[in-house]
Amino acid sequence: MYKGKRIGVVVTAYDEAAFVGRVIETVPSFVDRIYAVDDRSPDESWDVIQRVATRVNAEIGTEGSEPAVAVADGGDDRRVVPIRHEENRGYGAAVKTGYRRAADDGMDVVAVMNGDGQMDPEILDRILDPVVEDEADYAKGNRLLSPDDREDMSTFRFVGNAMLTGLSKFATGYWSIGDPQNGYTAISRDAIERLDLSKITDQYGFLNHILTHLNVAGCRVADVPMTAVYGDEESSIKYVPFIKFVSTLLLQSFCWRLKTRYLVRSFNPAILYYGAGAAGLAGGVSGLAGAAARAARGNDGFSGGVASFVAVLLGLISLGTAIRLDAEANEDLEVPWDEHETAERERGLEAVSDERAPRQSIE
Repeated sequence: MYKGKRIGVVVTAYDEAAFVGRVIETVPSFVDRIYAVDDRSPDESWDVIQRVATRVNAEIGTEGSEPAVAVADGGDDRRVVPIRHEENRGYGAAVKTGYRRAADDGMDVVAVMNGDGQMDPEILDRILDPVVEDEADYAKGNRLLSPDDREDMSTFRFVGNAMLTGLSKFATGYWSIGDPQNGYTAISRDAIERLDLSKITDQYGFLNHILTHLNVAGCRVADVPMTAVYGDEESSIKYVPFIKFVSTLLLQSFCWRLKTRYLVRSFNPAILYYGAGAAGLAGGVSGLAGAAARAARGNDGFSGGVASFVAVLLGLISLGTAIRLDAEANEDLEVPWDEHETAERERGLEAVSDERAPRQSIE
């Protein structure tokens, strides 16, 4: 247990035979249960998971140390629970399988550590703290907050991540949350039970998609500063299809969030300003292109160009107003988090406790 909470860790694996065993072995001892989910890897990942699980479970003397195929039955005390999908379903599906099993087992907080070894087990407590201390329902790492933290991140990764961060702000409504592709996360059992996991994508866009669903569910999210770590592993993501898929997913998520929160459940004028902004920008940009084409042919495109420029300007103003209203509506769901401030707060609480404690007289 950790600070009185039962902790589960989902370790996802797809073609991670070289790393997943070490990841499982280095999960901190305060974790109650590890759910090692193999997404039908074509390599030896499942064999590695079974061997490590059998050894770890035998070392701590738990019964039922034989690994489980598919989703394991509950009711045992194993530290490592191996789970294998019958077919490859995607990263999101692996995380959701672990979430469901951990929630069924009564874990209070569930973290995710990918099987590629990029998530430092020594900072797991920092990822858990916002949720364990009930300051947030979901916490995630952020490698973009400090230049020092992103020092090992390539320019390509940084630019791509920054672009997805901007798009995700619109889609999710968490305007101060960054690095949405960071999979080092922790979530409360209550938040898992509030989400309809079947509606969240099974693919790599899961990390972006779940943030939108957390927003609609009214869950608080915390960003935890962390350093980017990259080793010898190679990503299995094909970036061009990935970016196309995630961009489409984010647009769909954005429209669904606005409709659900600002039309179905209650009304917020942000949705009107978003519509006006989109119409103004689309019409204005199209008009400017047409005016430029007419001017190139020697025709008078000045008046049309001025009208189009005004439309673009009004579109930008409307979009800015929509973002401000949207950010204000979601401000309470964003939890600023800094481990140094947390440590100072804990020391302050200990000092107050010491001051209030009865003092013994010295004779």
